[in-house]
Amino acid sequence: MKLWGGRFAKETDALTDHFNSSISFDSRLYKQDIIGSIAHVMMLGKRSIIKEEEALQIKEGLLSLLEAIEQGNVTFNEKAEDIHMNIETLLISRIGEVAKKMHTGRSRNDQVALDMRLYVMEEILSIRDLLHNLMGVLIKVAKDHTETIMPGYTHLQRAQPITFSHHLMAYFEMFKRDYKKLSFTLDMTSSLPLGSGALATTTYPLDREEVANTLGFLEVCANSIDGVSDRDFCLDLLYNLSVMMMHLSRFSEEIILWSSHEFHFIELDDAYSTGSSIMPQKKNPDIAELVRGKCGRVYGDLIGLLATMKSLPLAYNKDMQEDKERTFDAIDTIKMCLPIFTAMLDTMTIRKDAMYKAASGGFTNATDAADYLVKKGMAFRDAHEVIGKLVLYCVTHGKDLESLSLEEYTAIHPIFETDIYEAISLATCVNERKVKGGPSKEAVMAHLESAEAFLGV
Repeated sequence: MKLWGGRFAKETDALTDHFNSSISFDSRLYKQDIIGSIAHVMMLGKRSIIKEEEALQIKEGLLSLLEAIEQGNVTFNEKAEDIHMNIETLLISRIGEVAKKMHTGRSRNDQVALDMRLYVMEEILSIRDLLHNLMGVLIKVAKDHTETIMPGYTHLQRAQPITFSHHLMAYFEMFKRDYKKLSFTLDMTSSLPLGSGALATTTYPLDREEVANTLGFLEVCANSIDGVSDRDFCLDLLYNLSVMMMHLSRFSEEIILWSSHEFHFIELDDAYSTGSSIMPQKKNPDIAELVRGKCGRVYGDLIGLLATMKSLPLAYNKDMQEDKERTFDAIDTIKMCLPIFTAMLDTMTIRKDAMYKAASGGFTNATDAADYLVKKGMAFRDAHEVIGKLVLYCVTHGKDLESLSLEEYTAIHPIFETDIYEAISLATCVNERKVKGGPSKEAVMAHLESAEAFLGV
């Protein structure tokens, strides 16, 4: 007979047991369930809701059960439905009838909400650490390439010269936002639902603040209905992870492009590449492609849970069991992607010459040529037109701005002098952009310094 079976005249169908059960996936919450139960029963003992010696007996039994689970000596039972009922059933078998007092003053509704919050809080800290490592590698690589000139792009067309360091630090800023969002979600998750009961709290004189302090929560859920029915913290995490995966996917796309023969900006280490079963020359950026591909998977986890929650009346509904697999999957995916992406980035070879050559083509210094005219007193709109005519001339005659003679320049407009060549050199184009946030070595070094301060390194 199930622990809730008093109301029922016969056993549930085996198919119902299988369909209803969540132990196949929520078994990973065993630690959170046991830790939460210990905090709950110790509070029950202090408040004389159960005897203190009974609370201690239950606590010792739970600690022993936790050790047995972690040693692989426990088998969970589908008939017990979920991790909560499995833990209670196993505890009863170990310490006897006193274990049945563990559930006093709580419901599986506030219990599962507690377990999920504890789990999410722990995983946020783990993901933040992995993200911290990635950001550290970005800084390390960027510091080596403050003078490595490459083309910056808009519309995937060469636009203006920048440095590889400047480009990498754009991704640092994305991941810094991800880190901050995770920290915000951590605080938003840190609200204790235990004590909400099924939806209307309990008549027992619980000390929710004590349990919150014991478990490391910042506050107690202010409304018991919201306490059991809220899964915003899961959605917040899934949104955070979706955006993070989008950032990783964008970065992966560039790595895939850069590693192609058309770009040849980088070469990935053999340890993070694969070959072809038919084409012996191939070296494929499969790790980057898989990270890019898994982005859609995390999006699906977010959209799936949003769809589950969109029409649920208050308070708890069994539909909410669907929060776990989606949350677990997104967490597992990001924790798989971050370490291997970090290692791939840390070991790739940068082709400085190829980057510089690309920056030298495509008229990336055209804007600087226009700025040269502006500094000589010409209105920018007029300067834009003059340089446009020069680019057209270059395209027609198979030349670039650097290779034009001064006579060719002055044939378009007499304002040009010999200092035009210095003004449009790639080093000048990059390093004169000293505005905060710009690509000059001076600006990038300042950015790197603030980035290191953010990471505490």
